[in-house]
Amino acid sequence: MNYIRTAMLLAAMTALFMGVGFLIGGTGGMMIAFLIALAMNAFSYWNADKMVLRMHNAQEVDARTAPEFYRIVERLAKNADLPMPKVYIIDSEQPNAFATGRNPENAAVAASTGLLRILNQDEVAGVMAHELTHVKNHDTLIMTITATFAGAISMLGNFAFFFGGNRNNPLGIVGVLVAMIVAPMAAMVVQMAISRTREYAADRGGAEISGQPMALASALQKISGGVAHVRNEAAEHAPATAHMFIINPLSGEKMDNLFSTHPATENRIAALREIAREMGSRGGMKPMAPAGFSTSRRNDEPPAGGASGGASGGFSGPWGRTPNDEDNGPRGPWG
Repeated sequence: MNYIRTAMLLAAMTALFMGVGFLIGGTGGMMIAFLIALAMNAFSYWNADKMVLRMHNAQEVDARTAPEFYRIVERLAKNADLPMPKVYIIDSEQPNAFATGRNPENAAVAASTGLLRILNQDEVAGVMAHELTHVKNHDTLIMTITATFAGAISMLGNFAFFFGGNRNNPLGIVGVLVAMIVAPMAAMVVQMAISRTREYAADRGGAEISGQPMALASALQKISGGVAHVRNEAAEHAPATAHMFIINPLSGEKMDNLFSTHPATENRIAALREIAREMGSRGGMKPMAPAGFSTSRRNDEPPAGGASGGASGGFSGPWGRTPNDEDNGPRGPWG
């Protein structure tokens, strides 16, 4: 069923792309857009995940460079019966996270330094379980392809301003305005519909994988507050990727409406409270606690071994070190 939905999405976005080409250059423009769309479909399937990670300056980490964070993802992947994804950290003060990849065997999850700084381990586990649910449900392929097409359609809309006077344009100035305004909005609405319908399902899956729905609820509350106060420059320059994040990185939406990329945080928290009640009524689930971690550590408590690290090499925070750090050089909340 996921493959059918993906095929339908590709067809719809390709048709929209061709429509913009027709409005700009008539039949010739439509055929050129069709050829570009075919190339984009192939490129998106194989490379869009890498492109998104580069857009957001994500740096891959492993069990050596970010031991506790990596171990959380590793344990969650086992709980979810998923292959171990690649793990990335984004150097951004805005707390946020996303997942990408064409399938579970080629997936990646990413969290920002801001998220790792403000959340405790239970909350980080809840967020990463949410992202792994996107991987398990094959949402990552659909969301990544949609981001690629939405960005390209917006780009074509900008081209319409410069090339709309082409004599092959069948609708004249009306066609130019449609290409500039309506087509990008249509692509944006597709993004929003895709993201919003999947976020609630990923919240439920994340609660079940981590066993701690209220930790995820607490994380969403903190992330939403952080996003409202910290600008994400990479996301501002690539707004077509906004629907991939656990919370919209561009603005804090206050209500569910047609033009919000995510459900309202308050509604998601209310849904998680209901999930917690359901889990409690059937005996609950064992919380996910990676080996050696305390499931009750507060944000202001140092990790095991003290703030100066220990045998693992002297990292000052709970998440590890960047691959470029020296063993005796603490750096940031994850090393």
